Amino acid sequence: MAGMSGYPIVVLKEGHKRETGRDVQRKNIMAAIAVAEAVRSTLGPKGMDKMMVDNTGDAVVTNDGATILWEMDIEHPVAKMIVEVAKAQDDEVGDGTTTAVIVAGELLKKAESLIDKGIHPTTIVMGYKQAAARARSVLDKMAISVSGQDRQILTRIAQTAMTGKSIEGQKESLSQICIDAALAILEDGKVDVDNRIKIVKITGGRLADSNLNRGVVLEMERVSNEMPRQIKEARIALLDGTLELKKLGTDAKITISHPESMMSFKKGEEAVLEEQVESLARAGANVVFCQKGIGVAAQGMLARRGILAARRVKDEDMKLLALATGGRIVGDAMQITPADLGSAELVEERKVKKEKSMIFVEGCKNPRAVSIIVHGGSEVYLDEQERALHDALYVVGDVLTSGRIVAGGGAAEVEMAEDIRHYASTLSGREQLAVTAFAEAIEAIPKVLAENAGLDPVDILVSLRSAHGSGQKNAGLDASIGKSADMVEKGVVEPLRVKEQVLKSASEAAAMVLRVDDLIAAKREELKPKPGQSPHDYTMM
Repeated sequence: MAGMSGYPIVVLKEGHKRETGRDVQRKNIMAAIAVAEAVRSTLGPKGMDKMMVDNTGDAVVTNDGATILWEMDIEHPVAKMIVEVAKAQDDEVGDGTTTAVIVAGELLKKAESLIDKGIHPTTIVMGYKQAAARARSVLDKMAISVSGQDRQILTRIAQTAMTGKSIEGQKESLSQICIDAALAILEDGKVDVDNRIKIVKITGGRLADSNLNRGVVLEMERVSNEMPRQIKEARIALLDGTLELKKLGTDAKITISHPESMMSFKKGEEAVLEEQVESLARAGANVVFCQKGIGVAAQGMLARRGILAARRVKDEDMKLLALATGGRIVGDAMQITPADLGSAELVEERKVKKEKSMIFVEGCKNPRAVSIIVHGGSEVYLDEQERALHDALYVVGDVLTSGRIVAGGGAAEVEMAEDIRHYASTLSGREQLAVTAFAEAIEAIPKVLAENAGLDPVDILVSLRSAHGSGQKNAGLDASIGKSADMVEKGVVEPLRVKEQVLKSASEAAAMVLRVDDLIAAKREELKPKPGQSPHDYTMM
């Protein structure tokens, strides 16, 4: 509302809320810092876990920053922005979400101090952009080029991603599984982890029993017990259509004057189904995966021909089967040819629990999709294993794609900070203060690593600065001994892409928050029950 000549002018509807200036900036920064503090203690090899409990009582136990942020019930719009930035980090490179959020929080914390000193947010944003560009050039100089065929480097990358996670005890074997899986699906210099690697979780057994299947595992059973349980040298038909008697529409009419006509009609339908099954057998198929239904009549026909079949296969599983077996998804069984069939050394239904079976498609030749089978004692533990494997697969893929790595353990952050501080001394404007603040913000990573390891962060930071000042650019924190060490020699390395994306995500998030100086919130409309619906029913929806 504004006044002019004594008359009020209504700008916003009644009930709208507006905050401007320093107040809104302070609240936005506090919200972003609160998100960063929530994941701070999970960073590094000595990071702690968080337990997230939803309103139904189901719990998620994890130290994966991305999962923690997804599970948090966040309301503040700026906090949601920070979560979206973390999501972008995860989608882009699959790792570094916790680091990105912590750095973003530190950048905003430093910015708040600068704003209190009278420095305009736009000046701070400009300084941060200059510092981020300088940091990227430092990373580029630090980066070590590696070959995608160097399994030792790939192993170190995978193990670094697993360190501090629940699967760390088996990181030797699991890192090899991740490398084999990534190399199997490497195509045109890219590793499509989300669409070409399936992680299958089986409750029971030991983590050490986990293995790589060069094929696809389907969480389903064959449609009939009369079918063979095992098919060797499988020839696989992937059918997008249906193998069942067609159901008539509600407006369909059939005029039958004699009982014999009814029998002829049924026989005619069965004859069509018989032709479809015969077409599959003629093409050489001894395994059929159908995306739609397989009726009882078709089940018997397939079983008599010794064909193993499964129905209602998920769309994503059908695509994986096509990539793994080399088969082509066909819509009409009558049109299938031998060239459309995929192949595998073995297709077998196996018991994985007392009451549950799965179909294993194994031994595919040059598969472009694979499955990783993980075992664990509980669903919560298996979920955490899956998240850890996801991170490891992504970082291996990042290295296979870019072929460049940097030292971990906070080494890259300290090296960048040292260079940025020197660069800041060459500037004459107020941006100098923002550039210096950027350097201090990224040094939060080795400090947090030290805190989470129970070490004195000041002592560790002084030690690391001294090492980098004497030219040891790969010196980082070895949490196992509580001292600085050469991270490359220790095998603690990370993909260059992850570090570059962290800088991009964190600086962009800080810039977005700092540029906001006006918050206009619409009045919340209380939703009312529909006619005939009780308030209690509504709240349960």
